[in-house]
Amino acid sequence: MTNTISGVSLEKPADKFKVDENVAVNVRFSVTGALREAFNEKNWEKAYNNHDNVFKLRYGIKLYSGSLRKREIGKPLDTYKKVALFWTRNSKLTQMAEKKVWVQISKNFEPFIPKNQVEAKEMLLDFDEKLNFNASDLGVGKHKIGAEVYVSWFKHDYAEPFDQKAQSKEIEIEITK
Repeated sequence: MTNTISGVSLEKPADKFKVDENVAVNVRFSVTGALREAFNEKNWEKAYNNHDNVFKLRYGIKLYSGSLRKREIGKPLDTYKKVALFWTRNSKLTQMAEKKVWVQISKNFEPFIPKNQVEAKEMLLDFDEKLNFNASDLGVGKHKIGAEVYVSWFKHDYAEPFDQKAQSKEIEIEITK
């Protein structure tokens, strides 16, 4: 089974914006496949025992306008999520009594400990990012906007290396005076 970026979508708060407004667009996507299946307690413990206890997933998003001659708009996002495996005695965290390895997932240096494996998978592999740009960057008129996303990581005990890009379907917005 391979990994893939799926469900890349753009959501806009409105269809029309004034030229002096700030436009916020939500970009959503997920990573599906082998890593989502392998990201579980059994593999966390195996990786921890093999001293493979940090996993870094790098991702980015670029917004663009124009179908043929793509022009980047706004500031691109280039960041990462980091997983740290740790040993714990907290029986509320681990679902398997004899297993004592759990995960902490950090995004933008903010650590979070998920309550269960499903939440851990969603935190690591589901993305929902808000990107902003000035309507004046596009100018008055109708514009098509799309997003290009990428996700990558290196080889780990439970994951093969991955580096992939994907595109969203374009949405249309109108900029008025």
